[in-house]
Amino acid sequence: MTSSAYRRSSKQDRVDALEELVRACTPVGILAYSEEQPVAWCSIAPRETYHALERYRALPRIDDSPVWSIVCLFVDRHFRRQGLTSMLLKAAVDYARDQNAPIVEGYPVAPDATSYTYMGTPETFRRAGFVDVTPTGQDRLVMRYTTLSEIRQKY
Repeated sequence: MTSSAYRRSSKQDRVDALEELVRACTPVGILAYSEEQPVAWCSIAPRETYHALERYRALPRIDDSPVWSIVCLFVDRHFRRQGLTSMLLKAAVDYARDQNAPIVEGYPVAPDATSYTYMGTPETFRRAGFVDVTPTGQDRLVMRYTTLSEIRQKY
């Protein structure tokens, strides 16, 4: 959804929109479970499926490479501080690789940020093997994980 459509939508509208994407086999992300209960989420999909991200001036595409983007991470409060975010990032990379994505990109923020709190931290992304590829002069951080070994050597 665009940000204006999101603001106008109800929770049910958002649930319905997500269900429609899933039924159309559009990638939307991965879930982590404890026993049979979902406890964490990572939104990962081809960048072009995130219409708001594609229009967001603070995070323009840095090149024309096909990229899958991680735009949201969430861990249930009862499961935080157990390394689940790092596991989610690694699983997201594996999922994207299985879908033939050559590059996974994330946009983490500092731990003390007052906004974008569900974007992950730079250190968590580094521990998962991502590298900083933020263009000079850009404020928002861009980190990448290349899934193909011949591309990995570039970074």
